[in-house]
Amino acid sequence: MKKKRLFGVVGLGRFGFNVAKTLAEGGAEVIACDKDEEKVRGISDMVSQAFILDATDEKALKESGIANADTVIVSIGENVEANILVVVQLMELGVKEIIAKAVSPLHGRILERLGISRVIHPERDMAIRLAHSLLIGGFIEEIPMAENYSIFEMYTPESFWNKSLKELDLRRRHDMTVLAIKRGERIMVNPSGNDYILPKDILVVLANKEKLSNL
Repeated sequence: MKKKRLFGVVGLGRFGFNVAKTLAEGGAEVIACDKDEEKVRGISDMVSQAFILDATDEKALKESGIANADTVIVSIGENVEANILVVVQLMELGVKEIIAKAVSPLHGRILERLGISRVIHPERDMAIRLAHSLLIGGFIEEIPMAENYSIFEMYTPESFWNKSLKELDLRRRHDMTVLAIKRGERIMVNPSGNDYILPKDILVVLANKEKLSNL
């Protein structure tokens, strides 16, 4: 039987709470901690373990068992110094994968210099995705993949209706690859060139942002 991954979440603001909750709902073991008793109470029934502690206290952090986690997410946002201190202590405790939330570009650069696994900028990233959705229109979700490329979940443009993928030739014409077609409850993964696109379909595509905008 495959062992469940163990995650730690330090800081239970809106971001940390939702990360911990979603991980737990996905079947993972989660250790969550925050110095705010009310926030810990709010998550305690959803996760494996929840602790009221000051994560800048290395002893308390170690005793919580969070250093045994496969991945720790540091989502302390209101105190940059505390955020960095917790990251450093987790590194010293031997946590292999650390993901930390940055609240400013400078904060992000400091975290990157520390050499952690990943730095995230939730507010900046959400703002960029919202702006892209307003500029391009017609898509539901975006997952950035590489420079200028993202995976988009998008409504079907009228120009695609009742045409086959072979006929549309999207890869050559628009630098777009259709990864899946969602048709009601049915999901067609890796559709063939003979598959047709219908008006109510939702497409999952890998696309160049600029060319998608032009389309």
